[in-house]
Amino acid sequence: MRRHRLLLPLLMLAGAAAVVAARPPFACAPGGPATSMAFCRRSLPLRARARDLVARLTRAEKVRLLVNNAAGVPRLGIAGYEWWSEALHGVSNTGPGVRFGGAFPGATAFPQVIGTAASFNASLWELIGRAVSDEGRAMYNGGQAGLTFWSPNVNIFRDPRWGRGQETPGEDPAVSGRYAAAYVRGLQQPYGGGGRHGGHTRLKTAACCKHFTAYDLDSWSGTDRFHFNAIVTPQDLEDTFNVPFRSCVVDGRAASVMCSYNQVNGVPTCADESFLRGTIRGKWHLEGYIVSDCDSVDVFYRDQHYTRTHEDAVAATLRAGLDLDCGPFLAVYTEGAVSQRKVTDADIDAAVTNTVIVQMRLGMYDGDLATQPFGHLGPQHVCTPAHQELALEAARQSVVLLKNDGTALPLSRAAHHTVAVVGPHSQATVAMIGNYAGQPCRYTTPLQGIGRYVKTTLHQAGCTDVACQGGNQPIAAAVDAARRADATIVVVGLDQKVEAEGLDRTSLLLPGRQAELVSAVAKASKGPVILVLMSGGPVDIAFAQKDRKIAGILWAGYPGQAGGQAIADVIFGHHNPGMYTSTVSILMIQVGIEFQMTKFTKN
Repeated sequence: MRRHRLLLPLLMLAGAAAVVAARPPFACAPGGPATSMAFCRRSLPLRARARDLVARLTRAEKVRLLVNNAAGVPRLGIAGYEWWSEALHGVSNTGPGVRFGGAFPGATAFPQVIGTAASFNASLWELIGRAVSDEGRAMYNGGQAGLTFWSPNVNIFRDPRWGRGQETPGEDPAVSGRYAAAYVRGLQQPYGGGGRHGGHTRLKTAACCKHFTAYDLDSWSGTDRFHFNAIVTPQDLEDTFNVPFRSCVVDGRAASVMCSYNQVNGVPTCADESFLRGTIRGKWHLEGYIVSDCDSVDVFYRDQHYTRTHEDAVAATLRAGLDLDCGPFLAVYTEGAVSQRKVTDADIDAAVTNTVIVQMRLGMYDGDLATQPFGHLGPQHVCTPAHQELALEAARQSVVLLKNDGTALPLSRAAHHTVAVVGPHSQATVAMIGNYAGQPCRYTTPLQGIGRYVKTTLHQAGCTDVACQGGNQPIAAAVDAARRADATIVVVGLDQKVEAEGLDRTSLLLPGRQAELVSAVAKASKGPVILVLMSGGPVDIAFAQKDRKIAGILWAGYPGQAGGQAIADVIFGHHNPGMYTSTVSILMIQVGIEFQMTKFTKN
């Protein structure tokens, strides 16, 4: 045993050394062309270092740093950098900055944000951010992720039909603000420096709060997000839409804010100087960079026709205060805008300086990873048992109790030996992680989770898929399973084919014949029926609330990689959901569900 205890730290150190070797220094490598230059001197203030670097660049080199896939500057030993990485509820390969494979086959997939927000547990939100930060930094060290994560999404979920509402903390500005600050603190973990008035803090990773502002429509009734003009009063901006962004910057000290596609009161947010310079950087004192949503500059030129020429669009956005363009627009047209005297070199210098300072706060101009605080993080710090246990606990706290008649919940293991597990989400895997997710460490399906509590499970999907359309749905087989079981658990809901980025809903009902399945199974069941909903947005299930055969209803959101275990833990009394409510529950009440808080005892 003693040998094994000594061997494990040695193996961990060897693994860390291998990871450090996998990524060469971003800049300022020992013996490189810039080691004696001021921007490589750690003893100097970061702004002085950034200004020194920018002064050494040609205009063409600076212009290529204005976009997400920033080009390297080989003559100064600076590598290219992809700014676009995602970490909404776990490191995600949605953006080009993250790649899974090799030593990093996956990352811990936590519940979708609308679920963890339902816990009302700010400590949990920060712990998730910390775990994601560990895994993101480890993947950066291994050359498979960036350090600038364009998360979290803190838009107000005002319209229940919005397909991206699942990514947000909900419709309540106060909850969204608390979530924003807590998650950003966990993700960034600032250290060193003297804060706002005494020098920049260093960062483990850099968060980005998006999408500023009044953005809650993707595609509905002939209007899409690229053409939407949100008409918002100053009071509504101040009291509702901007609250989580203010908290993100002022309380969370986020390193970045992303402007949105839509216009607000006729002005594209990425070209609104009162928003970018006036509010974000002026009133809230952002210490970082402002980035466009992807192709937003091209959108307000080409789709919204806000400017007459490409160069006018460059001038509008740079003078408004944008620092980085997700997309090629600024790289293509900025030099032309300078030659036409629509922007100046000083405008470009200001933008590049803001982005370079963030890179320096991340240690990207400090040479070898081995000399940096987080250089030791590697594959052994991803999908750790502790992170996976946190994902399970987060999923448990995400579950919301909507109905519990009498003593139906928790189910008794002694009384319910045979349980029917039915519904299109009864064996859910990918559906449990929602959107902006990566490759999970593993999955536990609802069927697997329930199977750990009972002797026998009778499984029937009841629908061929979540759409559950057409006359050939296997509802009869699910009814037969319910008839033979001591209890029935029905797992239904939505998925990314129903609600998603670019896809808003036109109905708040369960898709297709899912409601028919639920009612038929409930009618046939000889034991208690528990209905479990997976969704990111509210669903009208008044029919189930009124059905006396349905004894319990749980909302599970999109519960992440451990969702199936969490659902089972709640149903069988290992975890009490009566401690938590949610903003989604409130929306459900509004469409006809009486929210019930009942005594819930562990069995």
